[in-house]
Amino acid sequence: MYYFDNAATGGRKPDRVLTAVAAAMKVCANPGRSGHKLSLSCAKLVQQCRYTLDEFFDGYGYDRVVFTKNCSEALNLALFGVLKRGDHVITTCMEHNSVLRPLEFLKKSGVIEYDVCPLSGNAENGLASITPDAIRSLVRPNTRLVAITAASNVVGAIPPLEQIRAAVPKKVLFLCDGAQGAGHFPIKMKGAGIDLLTIAGHKGMHGIQGSGVLLFSSRVEPTPLLYGGTGSMSVSLDMPDFYPDALEAGTLSFPAVVSLLEGARYCETRLDETAETCQTLSEYFLTRLSHIPPYVAYSKPNPCGIAAFRHPNLSSEHLAEILSSRYDIAVRGGLHCAPLIHEALGTLDDGLVRASFSAFNSTAEIDVLLSALTELSRT
Repeated sequence: MYYFDNAATGGRKPDRVLTAVAAAMKVCANPGRSGHKLSLSCAKLVQQCRYTLDEFFDGYGYDRVVFTKNCSEALNLALFGVLKRGDHVITTCMEHNSVLRPLEFLKKSGVIEYDVCPLSGNAENGLASITPDAIRSLVRPNTRLVAITAASNVVGAIPPLEQIRAAVPKKVLFLCDGAQGAGHFPIKMKGAGIDLLTIAGHKGMHGIQGSGVLLFSSRVEPTPLLYGGTGSMSVSLDMPDFYPDALEAGTLSFPAVVSLLEGARYCETRLDETAETCQTLSEYFLTRLSHIPPYVAYSKPNPCGIAAFRHPNLSSEHLAEILSSRYDIAVRGGLHCAPLIHEALGTLDDGLVRASFSAFNSTAEIDVLLSALTELSRT
């Protein structure tokens, strides 16, 4: 199959990741739970992953690197663990439901209020964006947090994180959803003033499904969502009062952590190359698509490799199904768990088709997609 659904899950993993996961699956020891040599060896690799991620994202210490099963869990941990009654939150219409649904639940529970920053500019061809001035205009005296994506999972647009951080008062916490951006371009927590960063390990970071991360600064002290065994302070019926143990109840997925370690090491040496390749591939596709009427593009070239488009006579999900069943091509149709961006783009009724390329794809593969779309353009 021609795989262009990398924004959902990276379709191909580096060989070093596959080798590491295969080796980890042969190990039965539980890291951090026993004192024998095999358990300690596994725990050492888990700790090495914390060090590597802390350095890769310019974090605030390995102890503030917490493993989760996905980015949604990391976002829930960040939002429910930090926000208090009476807080106000600013988010944007570009956000995934992993941000929007927790905020909506907290709002309906009477805990917080939140405002959604709209897009500025032309919605088509990827020209709309979130601006620092628009974020600043929503700040209230009780604003506690700004929650914003590093890159839109629908159109690939990248908000100006550093400028947005500078546009709001220093006391306001800054949460970045790095699900789509991580592994595609540099995200530096200290440099961008990010207090909470959430990661999906199975996308641009080349890990396997079941790998997620929350990194956070010394300005926040998240409270646990889960309670249970940690392998530390077992005599106490309370959760440990230190990180990461306070936020990591239960056994970690050792294969997922190891995959993320090797994925991060891979990204360290190829980040610029990956960004350039994905930028080039998305530009290649979008340029040629613009010459195939009646398709309309909603993305511009981007380092995440995301290209969203629609056919006026075929629903996005039907077009994606035809590409899969007839041409053996994997793309995604629909709303992509981000309804507000579709409302802003005027595509809420039908969504968009999203082709998302990785550095493992080629222009020859994209030509197959373009040929199929040319045939279907007459529909």
